[in-house]
Amino acid sequence: MIRLIGIYIECHGAKAAKTMQEHKLRCVTWNIHRAKGSDGKVDANRVMDVIASDLAPLRLDVLALQEADEDHRPHARILNVHRVAELTGLSYVHDSLNLRWGRESDGFLGSILFLNKALEKTHADVIDLPGHCHRGAVAVETLCDGRTLRIMTMHLSLWQPLRIVQMRVIGQYLRRRPRMQTLMLGDFNEWRPWGGWMFHKHVVGATFKGPVRRTFPSSKPLLPLDRVMTDAPGALNRVKVLDSASIKSASDHLPLTATVTISNKN
Repeated sequence: MIRLIGIYIECHGAKAAKTMQEHKLRCVTWNIHRAKGSDGKVDANRVMDVIASDLAPLRLDVLALQEADEDHRPHARILNVHRVAELTGLSYVHDSLNLRWGRESDGFLGSILFLNKALEKTHADVIDLPGHCHRGAVAVETLCDGRTLRIMTMHLSLWQPLRIVQMRVIGQYLRRRPRMQTLMLGDFNEWRPWGGWMFHKHVVGATFKGPVRRTFPSSKPLLPLDRVMTDAPGALNRVKVLDSASIKSASDHLPLTATVTISNKN
């Protein structure tokens, strides 16, 4: 993974590591349900405790949270994001107000992204997605030793036809941006393992795939609502659901972890 010394050195230009052929990033996506646990109680401290006890030891390179701001305007903050960054060793990418809903928010419509500091951020956007309920995506383009990777986190609609429209908007955004390997992770609210039209190449503009795992509800996971996907064939592995007792009590979703290989070299 990028945190390993050899890869870290390569990202900073050392000749000794130039023989590396690929980078691997450890990723987690988790819908924290606005800190409302499976018992119906709202407790942000439980979420922070899970991040400290279950996620931080994984030594992540990418952490994507959804429903991590309040649902209604002004979409006020829920977590201490700087403490999250401290616990995980990751960089909070929303320091610019342009990447947040507003001054009282920590992310964009509840989506918050944390990245390994060795991933150089070269461009970032937020994307409004259509629908009655507020939905959005965050897109960050990164660079490490000439290898590019776009990382996107999102939370999509409960309604299947609207999810197709939302993915079409994301596909149109991708067409306007430079071509590069793209990683998508978040709560897609797609309960069918095969995904339907929302993931079709004609909708998104590329073929995104990733192993399907059941993440919802946390007490007895039946539906694969949360996904990690990329458009680089064979680049995802070690896809696993985290399901400790503390996680199950903190949210109605379980976190999904995966390893992604950055294989392109520009």
